[in-house]
Amino acid sequence: MSDPTREQRLRACLEAAFAPRALSVLDDSARHAGHAGAAGGMGHFRISIVADAFAGLSPLARHRRVYAALGDLLRTDIHALTIDARPPP
Repeated sequence: MSDPTREQRLRACLEAAFAPRALSVLDDSARHAGHAGAAGGMGHFRISIVADAFAGLSPLARHRRVYAALGDLLRTDIHALTIDARPPP
């Protein structure tokens, strides 16, 4: 089996940490070709996640939880990250 893609690794971390009701992970790196961060091999990602774990948390606290779940990927794979983290309606 081949190594998982960065997108798959991000998705796996978020699914393990939050058991989300909805999750979208978009690798937006191609739009940033030539950008300093892209030149180093790191990617630009957009994450949209809906999870019970975000209920009662401020947007900042939700982002911190996502950063914690992604751990080392923030140093090795991710240059830029756009996060939409919400509790279920």
